[in-house]
Parts: sequence; structure tokens; C-alpha cells
Amino acid sequence: MTTRTGRTLAWGAFAISTALSAGTAVFIVLAWSIPVLSTEFGFKGYTIALSLALAIVGAILASRVPSNAIGWIFCGLSILGAFVGFTTEYARWALIHEGGRPPFALESAWLQEWLWIPLLLGLGLVAWIFPDGSFLSRRWRVAGLVGVTLGVVPMVLNAMLPRLTVFAGHPNPLHTSGAWIPGAANASVLLVFPVLIGGATSASVRFRRRRGDERQQIKWLLLSVSAIGASMAFYAVTLVTGVTVTSALGDVAMYVVIGAFIGIPVSIGIAVLKYRLYDVDLVLNKAVVYGALAVFITAVYLTVVIGVGSLIGYASNPVMSAIAAAIVALAFQPARRWAQRLANRVVYGKRATPYEVLANLGGRLANEYAADDVLDRIAAVVADGVGAQRSVVWLLAGDELRPAAVRPIGASAAAVIVDRDGAPADAGGLRVFPILHQGALLGAIGVEKPANDPLGMSDEKLVGDLAAQAGLVVRNVRLIEDLRASRRRLVAAQDEERRRLERNIHDGAQQQLVALAVKARLTEQMIDRDPEKARELATQIQTETTAALEDLRDLARGIYPPLLADKGLVPAVQAQARKAAVAVAVDGDGVGRFERDVEAGVYFCVLEALNNVVKYANASHVDVRLSNGDGRLTFEVSDDGTGFDATPTVYGTGLRGMQDRLEALGGMLEIRSEPNAGTRVLGSVPASGVTS
Repeated sequence: MTTRTGRTLAWGAFAISTALSAGTAVFIVLAWSIPVLSTEFGFKGYTIALSLALAIVGAILASRVPSNAIGWIFCGLSILGAFVGFTTEYARWALIHEGGRPPFALESAWLQEWLWIPLLLGLGLVAWIFPDGSFLSRRWRVAGLVGVTLGVVPMVLNAMLPRLTVFAGHPNPLHTSGAWIPGAANASVLLVFPVLIGGATSASVRFRRRRGDERQQIKWLLLSVSAIGASMAFYAVTLVTGVTVTSALGDVAMYVVIGAFIGIPVSIGIAVLKYRLYDVDLVLNKAVVYGALAVFITAVYLTVVIGVGSLIGYASNPVMSAIAAAIVALAFQPARRWAQRLANRVVYGKRATPYEVLANLGGRLANEYAADDVLDRIAAVVADGVGAQRSVVWLLAGDELRPAAVRPIGASAAAVIVDRDGAPADAGGLRVFPILHQGALLGAIGVEKPANDPLGMSDEKLVGDLAAQAGLVVRNVRLIEDLRASRRRLVAAQDEERRRLERNIHDGAQQQLVALAVKARLTEQMIDRDPEKARELATQIQTETTAALEDLRDLARGIYPPLLADKGLVPAVQAQARKAAVAVAVDGDGVGRFERDVEAGVYFCVLEALNNVVKYANASHVDVRLSNGDGRLTFEVSDDGTGFDATPTVYGTGLRGMQDRLEALGGMLEIRSEPNAGTRVLGSVPASGVTS
């Protein structure tokens, strides 16, 4: 069934019920002098209230959520209830009509004997499936269908009564006979109770199991169904035992039953309106808009045509109608905007519509640049959108969510621990909505509302949509912060490297060169006075010059090894492996030459990994594997050392420097380790610029 077909059928049922109720009102007026019979249930016109309540709620539910059976049951019951009321009042008028009995008078009276049973069964069945339109389980579904089937028995028996009981004294138009039928019909009424009792039980079970809004939705329905069950039990006891009750007590029971009947659609209507059960905000919004416009157009017409026309004596002149039409046409757009604002206020209160909230968030975030401003905007939009008394935006840091923005300004919020499954623990009364991006938890949005105005389904959907929209925003915020932190680390690393070079040059090569200069002057002085001493000093100068040259070469290798520039990555790594304090095996078959920055990045990462093995791993053997493929250069450094728990470990300066170096090249770093199982350092960088 298409949405359009469903809406047509739902509001068509509403139109039929309304027409039948209008006919009922006509016959009530025609037969106003005829009192309600003592054998008749209820009072004149109570079916109008019942059928209209069923029709309104049923049309809204069926048109909005056609997959939920409750709306269609209400639509059918509204037509049935309106038909019962119409035929009841028609029979009351027709059976005493003077000048010949109108057609179908006796048949209308006969319908009152049994049509109340399917109406009662339908109302009871709703309690089995509220609020989601399905039974609690397969067994509950079987029990409910069996109960409804048993309800057919009293319906058939009451339809077969030889003489009518509601409009007593008239024969059954089916011309049935049998002395056993009245007793069997009275006893069979008990077969209606399984549906009512089962409905009350089902609602009770759901009430105990559910929490929050759904629990509040069910309690009013549970009260109505329980009242029907108790009142029907009272009637059944008096019917079976033959006990006569006072008229006052009977009237009280009757009003309780009628109120409970009407209370079923009313209680479900409250659940729909107050708790946004079926997300009917759009339907209600449009209904308020169209109703306000209808009132406006009617008021203009009455004022201009009737009021002003009567004053000037031209009430029936077509000119006045034309003037009214012109006023409506000119004022229609301003009136429509006013009606839309009224509808938004009625449906959403002081809050903005969900569309406005999402649109405002997008517009505000487009003009924000600072991370703190972005998160503060999200918290503000959430608070305004759902009317929250407190909203919090958390960012994930390690194994906890830390508050980054809170509304209202000055409110407090604590950090929230996240378990291994990524689910937040207790958040101090706030409802937590995770912020995800590509399945990864980045943060969360917390909402706290007053106890008398809890989060409804539409509010939850709105905050969920906001969290989904904020996923990319928070991801960008974290990337910006990571980029800033990475830049700070790179600058700090560069400064530290400059200081290291300065120290090495000052303490090493510079001192050696100063010493060489001193010895060179001393040698010059000794050439004439002590040639032998001069030759000895010259030999020392030669040896120390060679040592200074080696120191300078080592210093240069630390900046960028000449072997790496001349021969490439694999020979440079092999040269360093031979100098390592542990046995190192290098596997780099098939790895050629790459761009200078790519080779340097991988080379220094491998060296850092080897240094970490020597310092911390207590290993006896290290394997270094280099490979390239699919446009990436990868490396792996694995050892047989003590290992560690890599899950909670925070990267130190060395590992952080490796990660920054690779990420600057568009690569990635991964550490895999377990206690007593060694460590594997894996990294890769794009290597599209491979050279021969």
C-alpha cells in the first residue's frame, strides 16, 4: 500500500464516521422525546463521542504509520461505533413512527443485540498490541486470536435471540426459535472476557518491562482497559447470579464503562501527542495550519459578507463576496506564515522545528573556525532544539569521554568512562547519544530534560540526527587539533635536533678543530727549534684531522646518510643493521629507489625502531622487512623481546615522532605487541614516485 492510498483510506474512514455521527445527531433530535429504554445500554449520543475519538486517532495513526495495525483497527471501530449509534437512534425513532413503520426499523433494532460485541473485542485487542502494533510473542499472538475467535460465539448467539432484548417485545427478523438460546447467550458473554483480561495482562507486562516514555504511554491505556474489565465483570456477575442492583449503582458502572471505552482512543491519543509516539509532528503541524487558515477565511467571509453587508444592506450582493475573496487573496500569504508559526508553537512549543534545528546547525557551523566555537554551537543547538535544561558535548580521549562544551554556560559536566565495547557508562542523569564517523566513536552528546518533560521519540530522533551530522564536524575538529599538535611536535623536534647538532658540533668537531689549530701553530714554531718534535706534532695533526673528519661524517650521516642518497634504502638499513647491538636480519628483495623524502622517512623510522629494541625490548634477534606494492612502501620491524600491552599504551616521544613523520607523508604507523610475545612495528607510506 502506498502512502497516498493509506492516507486516502484513513481519512475516508474518518469522513464516513463523521457522516454517520451527523446522522445519529439528526435522529436524536427527531426522537428526543423518547426516553432511553431500561434495557438499553448507555445514554443518547455517547457513541458519537466514542466514534469520533476513534476516527481522529485512527486517521492520524493509519495515515502516518500504515504498517501499525492499531490505526486501521481504530478506523474500522470508528465506522462500526458510528454505525451502531446511527442504527440505535434510527430504530428508536422508526419503531414509534406514526403513519407506518419506515424500512429497516426492525433490522436496525436487531443489530443492537450483537454489534456491541465486535466493538468491545476490537477495543480489547488494541491493548494486546499497543504501542508497536505487534504481540509480545508468538504465544501471545495465538492467545489473542483464540480469544477473538471465542468472541464470535456470543455474537452469533445474541444475533439468534428469538425476541429482541434491547428494544424488548419485538421479534427477531431472522425468525429464530429455541428456548435454550437466551440462557446460552447470557452465559456466552463470559467468552468476551479472555480478550479483555488478556489485553489488560499484556499492557501490564509491557508496563513492567518498559522504561521511560513507553512506560508513560502504556499506563493510561492500562487504566482504561482495567476499568472495562472490572465493569464488565460486575455486569457478568449480576447477569449470572441474577442479583438486582440499584439504579444508582448500575448508572455508575455504566458511566465507568463508557468512560473507559472512550478512554482507550483518548489515552492512545495522549501517548501520540505528548510523547510523539508515532512521529506525527508533521501531520499535526499541517492540521493546525489548515485549521487556522480555515478559521481565517471563514472569519473574513462572515465579517465582510454578513457583518458589513448587513450594515449597509447588501448582505446578499455578489460584490461583497468578491470583496471578501480579494481580501483573502491579498492576506493569504501573511496569514499562512502566521498560521505556520502558530502550528510550530502548538506542536513544538518554544523550540524550533527539527528541520530548523538541523538547518541552523549547518548554517552556524559553516561560519565557525575555532574548534571550541564549533562544539559550543553544537551544544547550544541541541539545548534549543529539544528544550533541554542541560546539554553536553564530549570528546573521546583514551578510554573516557571528556566534556568539551556545556550549555547553559556555567553548567558542569563530568567525564564519562567508556567500556571496551565503546558504550558510555553512567553519565549522571544525561541521555547519551554517541558521535560516530565511519563506525569509530569520536565523542557523544548528552541531553538532560526535566522529569515532567522527558525526551520523546521525535526528540531522540532529532538528537540522533544531530549526532550523525556532527560526526564529520567532530572528526574535522580532531584532525585540526591533531594537526596543530603534530606541528607543535615537529617544531619541537626540529628545535631539539638543532640543539643536538649544536652540542655535537661544539663538543666534538669544533673542539677538535680548535685543538688542530693550536697544534698547527705549535708545529710551525717547532720546525726550526726542534724538527723532531715538529714531525711528531704533524703526525698527531694528521691523525686528529682524520678523526675529526670521521666525526663530521658521522654527524652528516645522522642528518642524511650519504649511503642512503647514493645506494638507496635497503643498503642504508643493512649498514645500520651491522652496527646494531643485537642480531638484525634485513629482507628487502625487490625494493628499488624512491623519492628522497619517502626513503628518509622510512629509514629513520626503522632506525628508531631498532634503537627502541636495543633500549627496551631485551631481544636477541630482530627482523626488518621492506617491501613495496600497490603504490605503497611498507616496513616491518619485529623482535623476540619481552613485549608489552599495546592497548592502553600512550606513544612516547620516539613513537610519536615516527607517527608524525609517516603521517606527514600520508602514511600510517601501527604497533602490535603482547607481554612475552615480542613487538611488531609496522608502517607504510604512499610511494607513487618509484624510480629505477
